Amino acid sequence: MNQAPHELDRLRTDWARRTFLSKSFAGIGTFALASLLGGKTSLSARETPPSDHPWPPLPGIPHFAPKAKRIVHLCMAGGPSHVESLDPKPELDRLDGKPFPESFTAGQQLAQLQGAKLIARKSFTKFRKWGESGIEMSDLFPLTGAHADDLCVIRSMTTEQINHDTAHAFMNTGSIIKGRPCMGSWMLYGLGAETENLPGYVVMTSSGPGAQPVSARQWSAGILPSKFQGVAFQSSGAPVHYIGNPDGVCQSTQRQVIDEVQRLNGMLAREVIDPEIETRIAQYEMAFKMQSAVPELADMSTESKETLANYGVKRPGDGSYASNCLLARRLLERGVRFVQLYHRGWDHHSNLESGFTQSAMDTDRPTAALLKDLKDRGLLEDTLVLWGGEFGRTPMAQGTGRDHHINAFSVWMAGGGVKGGMTYGSSDELGYAAVENEVPVRSLHATLLHLFGVDHEKLTARFQGLDLKLTGVEPAHVLHDIIS
Repeated sequence: MNQAPHELDRLRTDWARRTFLSKSFAGIGTFALASLLGGKTSLSARETPPSDHPWPPLPGIPHFAPKAKRIVHLCMAGGPSHVESLDPKPELDRLDGKPFPESFTAGQQLAQLQGAKLIARKSFTKFRKWGESGIEMSDLFPLTGAHADDLCVIRSMTTEQINHDTAHAFMNTGSIIKGRPCMGSWMLYGLGAETENLPGYVVMTSSGPGAQPVSARQWSAGILPSKFQGVAFQSSGAPVHYIGNPDGVCQSTQRQVIDEVQRLNGMLAREVIDPEIETRIAQYEMAFKMQSAVPELADMSTESKETLANYGVKRPGDGSYASNCLLARRLLERGVRFVQLYHRGWDHHSNLESGFTQSAMDTDRPTAALLKDLKDRGLLEDTLVLWGGEFGRTPMAQGTGRDHHINAFSVWMAGGGVKGGMTYGSSDELGYAAVENEVPVRSLHATLLHLFGVDHEKLTARFQGLDLKLTGVEPAHVLHDIIS
C-alpha cells in the first residue's frame, strides 16, 4: 500500500534539515536574506487550522468494504475457565479425581502446576443447548445464552504467554515487547473515528473476586503518536476528572485560553515537526469539547428505569461492570471507535466454584443487556462485540481452583459481520489443547482488522527501520468461515 511517510520518519528528516540550517553560518545568512526580501521563514507563527475530521483514516483505508464500524471488547481479565463457560467436556467429568493422562501434558508448558501431580477436575457447572442453533454454554450465563443465535463461539483459541501481564499484552498488541501499539490504537490510527468531542478509544475497568491488576500499557499507543492511545475513564463518579471550569472562569474565557495555547503550540509545531506536539494541539481541543460532551454522556437520567434494570445498574457511575456496559453503549452510539471494558474477576487459582459463579453473575446480565440494546437500536449489525480473557484455565485441579492455561481457551464474538449461532474449532476431549481449526491470537487480530475492511499485512508503522504491524511476522490467517 502506498502511504505517506510515517510522522516519525518525517520528524527525523526534518530535525536533521533544521539542525543544519539553524546552526550553520549559511543557514543564518539564508534566513536574514529571506527576511530582507520579504520571504516567509520557518519562524513565522502558524495557527493549526481545525480539521474537518478529528480522526481521519490513513490514505487508502479501508482496503475493502468493512462490515464493522466500531467494537466493544469485553475483557474478562484473569482468564475465565473455558470448561466452566463455553466448552463442555463430558469426558473430563468422567475422569474427575483421577490422574490426568500424561500423554496430554508430556513436554508441555504449565504455570504453577509444573512438576506437580496432575489430577483431572470436572466442571462444577452444567451445560445446556441455547437458541435454535443449540450452542452449548454453561447454565451460569442464562441471559447471554438467550442470545446464542447471535454468537460465534470459538473453542480453539491459543496464546503464547502464560502469565497475566504478558498474556494481556500479547492479546492486545500481538507482542510482549513494551512499546508496541495495542489493537485499539492500531484501529484508531488506521481507521480514525467519527466522534468530534470524545476520545476515539475509551477504556473502563471493574473488579470482582479473583481480581488481577491491569497495567496502563495494555491501552498504550506504543510507537504511534500518543493521541491514538486509549483514554481510561474513571468507573466511579465522574468519568473524567476536572471536566468543569474553575470558579470564575466562563466558557468564553476558557475558549480564549485554549486558542492562545493552540497558537503557541502551533508556533512550536512549525519549528519542530514532532507528532507529540500535534497530539498536544489535538488533545487541548478535545479536552475543551469534552467539557460539554462528557457530562451529557454520563447523565443517565435519560435512560429508562427498564433499561437500568436490564443492565442491572443500581447506581450509574458506581464502578460496576453493569454501569460500564451501559456507558459503553452510550459511547458507541456517539461515534467512539473502540471501547474496552476490563472486568478483573476471573483469576481463580482457588475457590473456583464461588468465585467463578460470582463473576458470572456480575457479568451475564450486563453483557446480555448490551447485546439486546445494540440490536434493538440497529447498532449490532455494524458493531463487533468480543468477549473473552487472555488465556484459559487448566482442566487439572489446583487445590480448589485451576491454573493458567494457554493451549486451549474460548471466546465469543457477535455482530459486526460475524455469523451468529455457530461454533468454530474445538479442543480435545479433555479441553487441554486445540485440535481443530486452531486460532492463535494473531489470527484473531487479522480477523478483527478484516471485519473493519483492513488488510492486516498492509496496516503498518515504520519504527527503527522495520514496518511493524499488529499481527507481527508470524503467520496469521483471517477466519473467513465465521464471516457472514
